[in-house]
Parts: sequence; C-alpha cells; structure tokens
Amino acid sequence: MSGKDYKNPIPTCDILIELADQPGTLVFIERKNEPHGFALPGGFVDEGEWVADAAVREAKEETGLDVTLAELFHVYSDPSRDPRKHTVSTVFIATAAGTPVGGDDAARCIVCAPSELPGPLVFDHATIVQDYLEYRRSGSRPPPRR
Repeated sequence: MSGKDYKNPIPTCDILIELADQPGTLVFIERKNEPHGFALPGGFVDEGEWVADAAVREAKEETGLDVTLAELFHVYSDPSRDPRKHTVSTVFIATAAGTPVGGDDAARCIVCAPSELPGPLVFDHATIVQDYLEYRRSGSRPPPRR
C-alpha cells in the first residue's frame, strides 16, 4: 500500500488562553466558517511545523495575542470531534496579556467565564472546557478517553 491509500487523522491544536488581568475567564472565538458557533482558538498543524509552534501561531492569527504556552493539557481524538474530518487535537493552556481581536477565521473574540458564553461551543470544545475547569478545581487531568 502506498501512503496515498491511508486515511489518517489530521493534527490540530487548541489553546485555553488565560488572561493575566481577568482571572476565571478564557478567550473564545466566534467562528466565521462552518461549523459556526463559539470555539477555543486553534487550528490545523502545518506540514513541517511543531505542534507547540502551531498553537502559538493559531492563537496569534485568531486573537492577535502573543501567548506563552504554560503547559500541555491533554489530547482529544474522538473520531467525531470535528464534523468535517477526523482530527486529533493537542490542547495547551497558555497565558497572555492584552485585548484579543478576532482575525483569520475568527469573526470576533470574547473573553468571559465559560458559563457566560452567549452560545454553544462547536466541535468537542465543551468537553475540553469542562475538563479544564475540573483540572483547575481539583488538579486532576482527565483520563485517556475511548
């Protein structure tokens, strides 16, 4: 079989961005493209790119923020997590300062507590955010999922 015969998942990254001057909040984007709704900043890893570099790049493109990756949070690989195709997301927790502004495929950015989002999260981002909130509360990371 040649490499063209394989259908592999696509690597992505998502970033939980904490703003130093707004504790208890996260940065969310409202997506311009399908699927519409709110999401964590993130996107596809380019060929030849380190995942951590992709996270920093995607955060800058979608929010205008220069983030510092604080820690690797978790990996999400549910084959149905993205309705467009099977993706595997490496999720980082990052810190930043400043005011986010929507760019690239983000119609706008909002900073709020997850419970105050004006609409639903797309993809599996509600699960990611719930896992993050539990981690911040208890210090326990989510277990590997199947």
